[in-house]
Amino acid sequence: MVLWWIGNVLLLLVVVPVLVALLNRVLAALERIRGASDEILAGGVALIGDLDEVPDLLATTDETIHEVSVGAVRYAGSVGQLLPPPEEA
Repeated sequence: MVLWWIGNVLLLLVVVPVLVALLNRVLAALERIRGASDEILAGGVALIGDLDEVPDLLATTDETIHEVSVGAVRYAGSVGQLLPPPEEA
């Protein structure tokens, strides 16, 4: 019976504080992870606000590319008329 009491005292004085310390470390890491995930969420929400303009910007880019291609075709046609025809070999 005395050994049983010694085991109970060791359990209370050694094992329980070790378990509490380990649990404290796990919970501290969990709080750091939660804080980082909240920051990531806030950044994602801010990024969504910046992406609202993308379809309009892509439409502007498509119009600009079309205008440049029309000008390039016109320029290439003019240059083709100025150059002499290639000599046949």
